[in-house]
Amino acid sequence: MKTIVSLVLALALPFLKSEDPDNLPINKIQVIGSHNSYKEAIDPALFNVFQKKDSVASSKIDYEHIAIIDQLNMGLRNLEIDIYPDEKGGRYAHPKGLDLAPGQKVYDPEGKMKQPGFKILHVPDLDFRSHYLTLNECLEDLRKWSEAHPDHTPVFITLEAKGNVSKSGEAASSESFTEKHFDELDKVLTEKLGKNHIIMPDNVRGKYETLESAVLANNWPLLKNAKGKFLFLLDDKAAKRDMYVAGHPSLKGRAMFVCADPGTPEAAMTIRNNPKDTEIKDLVKKGYIIRTRADSDTREARINDTSSFEAACNSGAQIITTDYYLKSTHFKSDYSVSFDGKKYFRVNPLFMAAAPGK
Repeated sequence: MKTIVSLVLALALPFLKSEDPDNLPINKIQVIGSHNSYKEAIDPALFNVFQKKDSVASSKIDYEHIAIIDQLNMGLRNLEIDIYPDEKGGRYAHPKGLDLAPGQKVYDPEGKMKQPGFKILHVPDLDFRSHYLTLNECLEDLRKWSEAHPDHTPVFITLEAKGNVSKSGEAASSESFTEKHFDELDKVLTEKLGKNHIIMPDNVRGKYETLESAVLANNWPLLKNAKGKFLFLLDDKAAKRDMYVAGHPSLKGRAMFVCADPGTPEAAMTIRNNPKDTEIKDLVKKGYIIRTRADSDTREARINDTSSFEAACNSGAQIITTDYYLKSTHFKSDYSVSFDGKKYFRVNPLFMAAAPGK
């Protein structure tokens, strides 16, 4: 009898290990996180002015988030941060929206927006209130939280570089992104978080010729080796992405991954916002990490429609973003997003013999 039991255990061990999250590469997990994670609500006085002018557009940004650290403590493992370069400081210090409606709460009483450096906000002059005004202070808090929770599962951060690409003689309300800004951004990320807290393209590429060849060979780090770390994805598929890649084949020396097209040396991660995109499943199975959305523009939440979330779960996209890990406080709805048991992390169902319930 003992021999039979030993044989059964030996045969079962590989399957048990394959379903142990710690022994899975990070492309075989699935997480839920927030979209525009930093966003505070537009002040009611300003929102009323905007709503009267454009009720449709105002409804699309009528949401807010709890503090980022509170999100992480809940178990969310994806954040999205929009940044604007502000080399001299002060460009966003006095949003025009402050002058459009009286009675708004004080904005930036400490004068943080007057300091040079990357700023965090959604829409200049309108949707400008954020839990963190500067990227520096956000990263400092992320590092403190991470070091206080050294065994946390990896946090994926989608970072959108706002502003136009610099063109000679072109005037813009926001400062344009340049190669210099991207070099500075990499420096800020590595200095404020610490390189030991970031999974970089170099870590994944290893000895492979290209980043994509490493990804197709399943060379993502195991979850147990990715704990306590962050992974950044630059959200751009055009000029800014190309500028960030230029001079860094396979993203050598870069801090962030990019939305690269499959078949290119930099391909490892990308964004497919439509969770019903039939290509997502195949891309995930090949080894790429995909970010998709459960909802957008408050649409699904207002009609309590979970079909996009269900499609996102079934697609196998490793990162699912939402504005509603909690129910809305802006309108009545029961809509909220989580896996079974109010969890925001699980083994990816595409890589399990029997996928657990949503």
